[in-house]
Amino acid sequence: MLGLLFPGSYVEDVFSINYDNLYSKGYRGLIFDIDNTLVPHGADSTAQVDELFNKLHAMGFKTLLLSNNNKERIERFTQNIDTLYIEESGKPHPASFIKAMQMMGLNKNQVMVIGDQVFTDILGANRAHMDNILVKYIGYYKKEKKGIRRNVEKIILNLYSILRKHGKET
Repeated sequence: MLGLLFPGSYVEDVFSINYDNLYSKGYRGLIFDIDNTLVPHGADSTAQVDELFNKLHAMGFKTLLLSNNNKERIERFTQNIDTLYIEESGKPHPASFIKAMQMMGLNKNQVMVIGDQVFTDILGANRAHMDNILVKYIGYYKKEKKGIRRNVEKIILNLYSILRKHGKET
């Protein structure tokens, strides 16, 4: 049961992911969270994020934003990005991840989920049997007070790191 909270991979940010490697492994669709994954919570897209999506589409990836935000928020974010999206998705319910995959016309083996939260993005992807990458949430290194959920995530990720270090299957 705890394994449902463990990511497939854990990386610094969306810009440190080797998308060429993902493509060579047969992935054709990328499902992204928005807030604290691509931009700080509530922020508009940036030139760097817009450029990333243009690069991904040029490589042949289909993209989709899967967010618990409302339509207005997502449409504001996608002003310069041509991508599919699902608003008010109900993450971590696996149905939203399955719907995202179907909207892209792909199967589970062709889709990678990328997000910053263990209890929404990773849990939902794992429940839908989809590969996933956890990124450190934007603001990870700030010294501000963290919420209870982020503190629990830290414990889970410490356990994840220990098990991986000792070669245990997660």
